[in-house]
Amino acid sequence: MTNLNLPDALKDQIGAVRSKWGWFVGIGVLLIILGLFAFYNVLAATLASVAVIGTLMLFAGAAEIVQAFYMRTWKHFFLLLLGGILYTAAGFVVFYNPLLATAMLTLMLAIFLVASGAARAAIALGSKHLKNWGWFLAGGIVTILAGLIIAIGWPGNSLWILGLFLAIDLTFQGWALIALGLALRE
Repeated sequence: MTNLNLPDALKDQIGAVRSKWGWFVGIGVLLIILGLFAFYNVLAATLASVAVIGTLMLFAGAAEIVQAFYMRTWKHFFLLLLGGILYTAAGFVVFYNPLLATAMLTLMLAIFLVASGAARAAIALGSKHLKNWGWFLAGGIVTILAGLIIAIGWPGNSLWILGLFLAIDLTFQGWALIALGLALRE
């Protein structure tokens, strides 16, 4: 690390993490194994991801309800309480009807991908003066196409698309952690 032109504070942080390189590699291997399992059974991965979202919604709703009662003198107490109740109810719906939740999350994913891709494409088109702006445009177009493909296949693809995205994410995160760990070791 001494041959790099980095600030001393950053060199110290890298040095402190360097001794833990094996943890990065180990966790990376674990994520790849989980990603391979998710590829093997995308339905289970989809349902697991929906269950995690439902659980988070239940906890978030409960936290909002508790916060509302701590702030009951606030003029927006009932709105805060209603928000918490609705969030909690949505969490229960996820567990009561996971197929509906899966379909709705898949549709939301398609909408967000199209919107995000369109925003990236618009930014790229407004940045033609920058070098390599075309890559940003290409990324936006690919994101739009991914969203459209998901939307066209909806709701039939709802049982596997979230699991596929989870599998891809776990696998790439695993490889990234392995690469980081090996880079820290050197």
